[in-house]
Amino acid sequence: MARNNSKPESPQPNAPDFLAWHVIDKGEKSFWNKVGAAWRHKDDKGYTLQLEVVPINGRIVLRQPLDEPESGQNR
Repeated sequence: MARNNSKPESPQPNAPDFLAWHVIDKGEKSFWNKVGAAWRHKDDKGYTLQLEVVPINGRIVLRQPLDEPESGQNR
């Protein structure tokens, strides 16, 4: 009798609804660094925000993800 050695498929993580960006303004330029992501709750009444770092200055902006991520780019 042959054994099935394949592992059960683990569920793919859901893509985030928003990416969280830390934005610092320096003169006329703004510098954006990705710091986390947000996922919509199943009941559509809220979001879960997961931050990889917590900035102490600047602001956090939530934006819908682009097809190709742009990290550290001026916007």
